[in-house]
Amino acid sequence: MAAYDLDKFKGILVAMYACYDGKGEVSPNAVKRLARYYAGTGIKGLYVGGSSGEGMLQSVDERKRVLEAVMEEVGRELTVIAHVGAPSTRDSVELAIHAESVGADAISAVPSIYYRLSPQSVERHWQAMIDSTSLPFFIYHIPQTTGFHLSTALLARMAAQNKVIGVKISSESTYELQQFKAAGGPDFLVLNGPDEQYLAGRSIGADGGIGGTYGVMPELFLKIEQCFREGRMEEALEWQNRVNEIVTELLALPSLYGGCKAILKLRGLDCGEPRLPLLPIPASEMERVARLNEKILRYIGQARDQA
Repeated sequence: MAAYDLDKFKGILVAMYACYDGKGEVSPNAVKRLARYYAGTGIKGLYVGGSSGEGMLQSVDERKRVLEAVMEEVGRELTVIAHVGAPSTRDSVELAIHAESVGADAISAVPSIYYRLSPQSVERHWQAMIDSTSLPFFIYHIPQTTGFHLSTALLARMAAQNKVIGVKISSESTYELQQFKAAGGPDFLVLNGPDEQYLAGRSIGADGGIGGTYGVMPELFLKIEQCFREGRMEEALEWQNRVNEIVTELLALPSLYGGCKAILKLRGLDCGEPRLPLLPIPASEMERVARLNEKILRYIGQARDQA
């Protein structure tokens, strides 16, 4: 594991949203504008093509064009982890090889979806990607969507490889997060997935986090991280509570990703609507979205004032 610079993956990484034009096609220009916006917030990096990026709803060619746009715009400034997981191992390997060719810092993948796979199947799926490049690999554990629950035994076996440097854990158990950290060893990176428990994850051993709601309020997660690093735990908890207010309101909308994109559009960053079956936000909900955006911006202003 010493062959890789692990510090570049620690901290706040935004799970980047998909960007489409008015016809629902991938928009490289919108991708670049969004990546540039995030680069200006002070985050460590971007996670491209995951759940927030609607990777499973895009073709292999579309996913390549998204990653290429990100790398062209911010590849020399931010750490970029390319999510290359796809239903087929063949497509996943193709995406992994492409990620290395355009200069991504690491690759990551969920297990194959739809089929209920054995641990042996998932291990072979991941191993094919790992073997296809020289890039470090992050396991992506999100059992609530994949139906596959990663055991500590399989994680430990994977983590024994030099290329497997960490796991993005989006299950809701901080106990499981701690167990994964223990199973992987002291240099194994664990990145918190559930945005609403970022501080809890950090407190129990996570090295940072990757999240979808970070995309509308990266400054607030950076504030939690700053307070945590400086030992100001009560203040960190106050900011986590503010984040959780926002997350709760986002989850109450008809569409989480639709809501996040609607908020960004209010700020002049048009990423288009989510791709069906993910729902857009109806016009009847836009006043509610506008109020939520105002709350987020108010909290961001307070965070900056307390810097």
